[in-house]
Amino acid sequence: MEFHKFISEEPFHFEAGGTLDRLTLVYHTSPRPYRPGEKVVWICHALTGNSNPEDWWPQMVGPGKIFDTDKYYVVCAGMLGSPYGSSSPASTNPATGRPYFFDFPQVTVRDIVRANIRVREHLGIERIDLMIGPSIGGFQALEWVIMEPDLIREAVFLATSVRVTPFLTAFNESQRMALLADPTFRAAESLDGGKAGLACARSIALISYRCSRGYNTTQFEPSQDTLFADRAASYQRYQGKKLVDRFDAYCYWYLTYALDSMNIGRGRGGVEEALKKIRARCLVVGIDTDVIFPPEQARTTAEILCHAEYREIRSNFGHDGFLVESDQLSAILAPFLESRE
Repeated sequence: MEFHKFISEEPFHFEAGGTLDRLTLVYHTSPRPYRPGEKVVWICHALTGNSNPEDWWPQMVGPGKIFDTDKYYVVCAGMLGSPYGSSSPASTNPATGRPYFFDFPQVTVRDIVRANIRVREHLGIERIDLMIGPSIGGFQALEWVIMEPDLIREAVFLATSVRVTPFLTAFNESQRMALLADPTFRAAESLDGGKAGLACARSIALISYRCSRGYNTTQFEPSQDTLFADRAASYQRYQGKKLVDRFDAYCYWYLTYALDSMNIGRGRGGVEEALKKIRARCLVVGIDTDVIFPPEQARTTAEILCHAEYREIRSNFGHDGFLVESDQLSAILAPFLESRE
């Protein structure tokens, strides 16, 4: 997919307070200009993903894949607050010449969507044929179909929920505690701060993204004579380092709070009233072993929605099944994606 950068000179006001006079947003598209009238697929990325879904969803996005970048105009915008080029705590604060760190305004899911709507308007897209989002990307998709109900024809909510649960917030707070336990994070002297805390936070998060079945299958000690089990421990350290090498601790801190902001019923008379505002044909997809977004939550959402279907993925990998089970997901999405062609 093709990289783009959009700079908006119109001030951006955050839901929780604070303003940016200049907003920078990065995004990826199919490698050609948008042709008015062609079918648009908009992908909302997950927590530590980026705006190029070919990087993190290679089995699903690209020429000849289910989200065919030759057949559809595929768009994915980077989340506000993420460190991959959009405005974030890692961006330079023009008032100080240093990164914003903790001076960046608090970000909500609705802020992320309103920022992405500016990208849509910039591209001249007046109809999104299919919007899909996994995890916090699903949060965005849910908010978006309520904010612009006449613009989105079909939507897929994948491994997600209509409101953050206390269980997920507990995981988020545990990760923030890990960051705060790193004195370099609290010092906020450079973007190298918080690396040890971020590695620990990632280890905590990974446990919520997976399930016991997956760990016990893939990280089992091969020797019958192991004295101290280390295979799973080594895996946690490895995954922590991987995130540290590509992400920013301050952005991670802010994005965990964005997760905690999710509540489509806020200011709309509650969740059920908010869901009634959705006009798009919807598909809700759960994963049988997902511990942070259990399938019963997804089924309930589908029952409340009008014109909604529910499908379920079977996986040994919990929440991360949306990244792993590409064959099952493609089989679920293909008829839904092609229904109006």
